[in-house]
Amino acid sequence: MYIQIKTADCSQSKRVEVSKLTSVEELKSLVEKELNVKQDRQRLFFRGKQLEDGYKVFDYNINLNDVVMLMIKPDLSAFRHSTSEEKKESESSKPSTSQEVVESKYYKVGDLVEAIDDLYGGWFEGKIVAIQKNTEPLTDTVSELAGDKEDSEKSEEEKKSAQSYAEDPVVQDDGLLYMVSFDFCSDDPPIGFPLKHVRPRMCSTIKLSDIKVGDMVLVNYNIESPEERGFWYDMIVTEVANKRASRRLVGTLYVGRQRTELRNCKVLFTDEVVKILKPKLISERTKEDDISMTTDNDNKRKSAPFCSTCQDNPKRKCKECSCQVCGGKDEPERQLMCDECDMAFHLRCLNPPLEAIPDIDEWYCPLCKNDENEIVKAGDKLKESKKKKKLPSAKEDKTKRDWGKGMACAGRTKECTIVPPNHFGPIPGIDVGTCWKFRLGASEAGVHRPPVSGIHGREDEGAYSIVLSGGYEDDVDNGEEFYYTGSGGRDLSGNKRTSEQSSDQTLTRMNMALARNCNAPVDEKKGAEAKDWKNGKPVRVLRNFKLAKHSKYAPEDGNRYDGIYKLVKYYPQKGESGFKVWRYLFRRDDPAPAPWTKEGKKNIERLGLTMIYPDGYEEMLAEKEAKEAASKAAAKDGANPKKRGRKSVLGESATDSHNIKKAKMAAYELDEETSSKIVQDSLNEKLWDTCKTVLAEGKMKFLAEVQQQFMCICCQEVVFDPVTTVCHHNICKDCLKRSFKAQVYNCPGCRHELGKDFEIVVNEKLASILLHLFPGYEVGR
Repeated sequence: MYIQIKTADCSQSKRVEVSKLTSVEELKSLVEKELNVKQDRQRLFFRGKQLEDGYKVFDYNINLNDVVMLMIKPDLSAFRHSTSEEKKESESSKPSTSQEVVESKYYKVGDLVEAIDDLYGGWFEGKIVAIQKNTEPLTDTVSELAGDKEDSEKSEEEKKSAQSYAEDPVVQDDGLLYMVSFDFCSDDPPIGFPLKHVRPRMCSTIKLSDIKVGDMVLVNYNIESPEERGFWYDMIVTEVANKRASRRLVGTLYVGRQRTELRNCKVLFTDEVVKILKPKLISERTKEDDISMTTDNDNKRKSAPFCSTCQDNPKRKCKECSCQVCGGKDEPERQLMCDECDMAFHLRCLNPPLEAIPDIDEWYCPLCKNDENEIVKAGDKLKESKKKKKLPSAKEDKTKRDWGKGMACAGRTKECTIVPPNHFGPIPGIDVGTCWKFRLGASEAGVHRPPVSGIHGREDEGAYSIVLSGGYEDDVDNGEEFYYTGSGGRDLSGNKRTSEQSSDQTLTRMNMALARNCNAPVDEKKGAEAKDWKNGKPVRVLRNFKLAKHSKYAPEDGNRYDGIYKLVKYYPQKGESGFKVWRYLFRRDDPAPAPWTKEGKKNIERLGLTMIYPDGYEEMLAEKEAKEAASKAAAKDGANPKKRGRKSVLGESATDSHNIKKAKMAAYELDEETSSKIVQDSLNEKLWDTCKTVLAEGKMKFLAEVQQQFMCICCQEVVFDPVTTVCHHNICKDCLKRSFKAQVYNCPGCRHELGKDFEIVVNEKLASILLHLFPGYEVGR
């Protein structure tokens, strides 16, 4: 199989041919050869995992056409180290770390202020303990301070209040940083705030009768639980009601430093509304102002407790906000905080107890700490599980056979969703005569899902499809009918694909599945013959090119779909090996002509059916053959390099390398019935016009385009019982009902408002077209 190697910046991409047993070291050597990147500078990633040496492609579940990202390490040898003189110059050019004494026009050290905390988004009371220069001043715009919403969504009162707040000179940045120590955590180090996030402490309340619409006030509000006490936020008033029966205050709340808006917030504590005062310059302060800015009153604003369990009661033991073992709040300086769960523990309460706080960057409590023996550290190998040790990649292969090189091991890149896995009969859109280069393509199309096994079925239901590949000596192929030998009776140990018959077959598992397709009661001893074989369950039949050794009806290459066959009879018989085998007689029952007949060949040509290759396979093969041709030409003319130039070698190799010739695609013509139905579906006229543009590329391309254009955005499958919305999107009826049940009344495709009263009506015209193009796809829906 082959995979893609792509650089992290997507500037280079290359396909390389690998096996499931290719080691990471071998993959790196291929990358070095193709992309000219040394192995010591490579870091390979697949689905977020780094590929480590000592492992194989199989261990990381890398499949066909998967993309492995290449990150190129910088070449450290290319960088010039700084000399000692340069270091001295750089050190001398650094600014002094000592803090300069600065003064502010508005505040002094010791002033009582309030600052907006970014964690809770509200205003908290504190004290300025220092003022210093801000090395990274903030330059918030007026629009940010005025809120994030568009002006069209705000009332005139909100616009005026937000604009007046933003244009206030105090909220403009003065290049200083005010170090504030909060009252609720005075033991913690002070936090620096720019000027616009600090203001004088507000303490004067306002009567509800004095509040007007458009005023900006400070209110207590709980964002998570509006019926409880919360923290303090700025609010622009949008509704005031001061009646004897009801006292009501509603407005738009501003949360956090980004001034995020919460509209229609109803204030619970209307008698605790605080007036926001404009700060004064220090030069304009009176004696009363100085006293109020420095005197700490006992009448502090009430806020929500930080711990809902103990209500911040210092005398009450609490395991939520204090030690998780004893619940005590004593000796906070001898408590350790877990870096994972943020819970506190006394040093004495740990097991074993600690005498001092450990000098480490991160500490984890016993419940959060992982076992170091189970942690994969940087540079270490992955831990091998017991299941992984049993896999072939983990075993030492005593033979030189590489089991992971074939396309059967590559893994599917697509999944057939047009019909369920247990679907009997033809696959909608797959015509008789369709041929895939590898079994993997037939598996992705849903014709025969197992990539290796020759029978696909279930013991209690029946067989859905089989592959004729000449693996059993008792098989006899006569085209319109054939004798098929059951499975089992062979020793396939040691990862063998096939072997000689070594025991009797039994009518179990896949053999029983085949027997259930016969229109007769199951007989486990003698077998049975159908009275009316055409009423039996249909089986899809593929013929593999390996069958050509024993049959003239096999394709020249690849795997060909030959249509529907029915089981006529089955019986046990002594095979050529001398052991009992179960034999099944299948007879063709398909309206399409067989692909080996003249009519079948004309039908294949009319439909434009050509060999189907995996994505990128032809390009990969062309590159490989071009390199081989160039190397052969270079070796041939090595003795006389002047005879042929580089251009001629590359030109001939590029011309002769690609042996896969694409046949001229026959255009697909819609029949009269389909055309008339498409014309009637006027609501989807544009979508059908898009589908018609690929008619020249054949029927399969057309059906693939139909699946793409009429895919339900909810279930990602072809719409069933389609509902065409007013915005011309098609959604499954059940998917749209689920959306409405969840009270989402928008179109899932474009979020257009449909409304509660939207009538969910199936577009019967579109439904009939899809059923005509994909007959049977409704079975799995």
